[in-house]
Amino acid sequence: VQLQASGGGLVQAGGSLRLSCAASGRTFSNYRMAWFRQAPGKEREFVAGISWSGGSTYYADSVKGRFTISRDNAKKTVYLQMNSLKPEDTAVYYCAATTSSSWLRSNIGYWGQGTLVTVSS
Repeated sequence: VQLQASGGGLVQAGGSLRLSCAASGRTFSNYRMAWFRQAPGKEREFVAGISWSGGSTYYADSVKGRFTISRDNAKKTVYLQMNSLKPEDTAVYYCAATTSSSWLRSNIGYWGQGTLVTVSS
């Protein structure tokens, strides 16, 4: 499956952004989808994940209550709504697809190209 992320940009602290990730190729609904992020000088980390049906969602503690992941299987798209953004959310955000039951980076089958989110203080 090919993944194309978009929606990044520059926003002030407290603001909002919505990221999108469009998939093509293999059956989108077969995959659990996730967003990861990588800040300068840091390892890529899990941000949010969603089950194939959209019925279950998972969040890193650092974004819980501020970010919402969702998906539209008909449009083959996964979204990340980011509210109350903080400077520490600044990173390149990557969408990812997996058939694994875990969100470990090593279990990710497909990565998107990344979209930069910059939050100014």
